[in-house]
Amino acid sequence: MGHGPAVKLGKDNAQAYKTSLGIKMFIAYTLVYAGFVAINAVKPSLMQEIVLGQTLAIVYGLGLLAFALILAVVYNSLCCKAEERMNK
Repeated sequence: MGHGPAVKLGKDNAQAYKTSLGIKMFIAYTLVYAGFVAINAVKPSLMQEIVLGQTLAIVYGLGLLAFALILAVVYNSLCCKAEERMNK
């Protein structure tokens, strides 16, 4: 009684590109996040410093959220372009 896929799925010639891009972006985010964790582990008092009118903890945390959103938008844009180019 269920329904089938919304679109017919076929071979995705951009799969390798998308995988590689995703891994690179994951590594970039992991390094930035590791910096946040390292500061908290090594010198947590640094997170109390005022930066841009807020504590470094708030600025860094919101920066992590914004960075993740930016990476998602860039990933989607690049993947869509790659699919259009490679799946003709």
